Amino acid sequence: MLFLQPEFALPSVGAGTATLRRAVRQFVAAEIACGRIAARCNSWTEGIDPEFSRRLGERGWIGYHWPTRYGGRGGNAFDTLTINEELLAAGAPVGAHWIAARQSAPLLMRFGSEAQRQKFLPRIAAGTTYFAIGMSEPDVGSDLASVRSRAELVGGAWVLNGRKVWTSGAHLCHYAIVLCRTVPPDPGARHAGLSQLIVDLKAPGVTIRPIRMLDGSHHFNEVLFDGVRVPAEFLVGNAGDGWKQVTSELAYERSGPERFLSTMPLIERCLELVLAGAAAPGDIAGGRLLARLMTLRNMSLGVWSALGAGQSPAIEAAMVKDLGTNFEREAIEAVREAMVADDRLAGDEALAQLLADALPLAPTYNLRGGTNEVLRNMIAKKLQGK
Repeated sequence: MLFLQPEFALPSVGAGTATLRRAVRQFVAAEIACGRIAARCNSWTEGIDPEFSRRLGERGWIGYHWPTRYGGRGGNAFDTLTINEELLAAGAPVGAHWIAARQSAPLLMRFGSEAQRQKFLPRIAAGTTYFAIGMSEPDVGSDLASVRSRAELVGGAWVLNGRKVWTSGAHLCHYAIVLCRTVPPDPGARHAGLSQLIVDLKAPGVTIRPIRMLDGSHHFNEVLFDGVRVPAEFLVGNAGDGWKQVTSELAYERSGPERFLSTMPLIERCLELVLAGAAAPGDIAGGRLLARLMTLRNMSLGVWSALGAGQSPAIEAAMVKDLGTNFEREAIEAVREAMVADDRLAGDEALAQLLADALPLAPTYNLRGGTNEVLRNMIAKKLQGK
């Protein structure tokens, strides 16, 4: 395991990264100052603003490290990580393009055809084309090997039937990459026979139904596929390679800074108030949050380094996701308790609003990207050498 190797060391992100960080920070501050965007928690899921995504695309800040022929700027992976950290920390509305840039594009870069790369990657980098993830299904949970959506090759096209749930942003996205069975299941080889298809979410036979939160907000969806015809050239890689692709893809989904920075606007406002006054009970909460935050960031850096080297650190990514999403939930409670104990925090309207925005979504943190209980089983098996 990466984090247990004696030679493990944090990667160097390069001197130029500081300049890029300042540029992104200044841009976002200007966007907030002129009223075009507003800071919020969970901005990578709830903050959906296609115009802001386009403005990022114009600056080359989506897929910054991708090859220029695919719309990138030829930077390194840590440049992109730096951009993402600044956007999340500021609570900028990156939800429109987030999944496409974080997950779908790296998948196509590694496993897709050249035609798929040419068709989709420049549009993702421009902030104009968005993707959803078609993995989870009813009664399946995090056991993706048990998916029941099926596709059959008929007359030069894949005919897809099935149902997906918890599909973030599907009602706003153009495409979904859907995990499905293209070969009947074999009890002796559960992970065989799976494939991934790029599905046009406006195609005939696709139905998208909202799954609403308790407060009435709409982020998750149920997506049904009824005889949806998918062009044969929209198969990702080779038929039957779906499981290999998904395990690689999940490392991107679970290790990024969004797994511990969803509540950063709340934490940052708390720290601003704490640092502005004399010592008080809120200092303890602030110190604990900062210490855990730095540890998680270092772990995320290690996983990004491994991904950039062509490795598939699935277990390490699961560790970041487990620890990070627990941190996010506990950060909400830490701030809430500090607001009761510390007069510097109690009357701040901005802090109270950020807390109110974060609380309704707190139960989802440990679910999205795979439940923490399943991830812990994966980690335990790895530690046991199984």
